[in-house]
Amino acid sequence: MRVDKASRTAQYMALFRALETVRSSGKRLFSDPYAVLFLDNGYKRAVRWARFPFGRKFIQRKIHKRMPGGFSSGVARTKYIDDLLHRSVREGVQQVIILGAGFDMRSLRLDFLQQLPVIEIDHPNTAKLKLGTLQSQLGRLPANVRYYQLDLNEQSLDQLAVSRSLDFSLPTAFIWEGVTNYLTPQAIDQTFAFVQQFAKGSAIIFTYIDRLILEDPASFYGGDKLLNDLAEIGEPWTFGFDPETLGEYLARFDLTLVEDLSAIQYRDRYIPEWQERGYEFYRTAYAVKLLGPLEG
Repeated sequence: MRVDKASRTAQYMALFRALETVRSSGKRLFSDPYAVLFLDNGYKRAVRWARFPFGRKFIQRKIHKRMPGGFSSGVARTKYIDDLLHRSVREGVQQVIILGAGFDMRSLRLDFLQQLPVIEIDHPNTAKLKLGTLQSQLGRLPANVRYYQLDLNEQSLDQLAVSRSLDFSLPTAFIWEGVTNYLTPQAIDQTFAFVQQFAKGSAIIFTYIDRLILEDPASFYGGDKLLNDLAEIGEPWTFGFDPETLGEYLARFDLTLVEDLSAIQYRDRYIPEWQERGYEFYRTAYAVKLLGPLEG
């Protein structure tokens, strides 16, 4: 991320959620009426055009040409993460922490979070833009949400936890969407070590890229172009996991891998009619902490 501006990829995801929101109620996977607040004027026009069938088809083709598979993958993964989060709440988590929150508005749009404390932690540039937008457009901030600023590549979650008196005794659901691919291996390890300190029953929902795309971009449809485009906007990908060894890695932090789906799989689950290539390297994983600190 360039130091003087908010994440461009965060705005892309807001665009995708806004486009899904203007679909008919019988077809859309979710509704995020707040996403449009974070879009520049050009993207807002695109959302208005997408209310018409011909406009939507044109916009989808344009996005697919620029980012093959990105739109359908992003929409399906949003719904998938919503469902995994709801599952974790039903299973007893008592607070939610969103790492690298971007323009995520789950704290407002998901009814089942209204009575839970939610903590958003994000890079200062994106966080400041988000807070300014919410205050100017809504006139308020959600009463159950706390917003903290942190650069995961430069600063410590442990220090933040001490300064903000985070409660490690509560079973906690973490959402870590669209972030790991921008970090260093050390920052990844430190974040999972932080999650490890929370109570039994905690869970983490996170996205990652198959590290093969960093080693051989051409092995994935649209891979070369995507990595070049990300470098041009100053948001290059730096880290990926090997899906085959992810479970073993998570076990080091007392986390059990429950589910790990590729974009192909969650697209097939939520929008099977949308046959589209691209973004097969993007994955979403769900892991839980089954043991308490004295049970390992």
